[in-house]
Amino acid sequence: MDKTLFEILACPLCKGGVRPDKERQELVCRPCGLAYPIRDGIPVMLEGEARTLTADERMDEAP
Repeated sequence: MDKTLFEILACPLCKGGVRPDKERQELVCRPCGLAYPIRDGIPVMLEGEARTLTADERMDEAP
């Protein structure tokens, strides 16, 4: 995905920024603890399609 796309994408719940997780093909929203899938290069920014980060993943996300 184009890097500039990440600058304009926002979490649909909190309107915060998302960061790419290339390994898992997801966009991660740290404040909400959600990961939105990227399917065929298209981000699926729907709450119903997002998965909740595990406690371990949330710990890995800490600054």
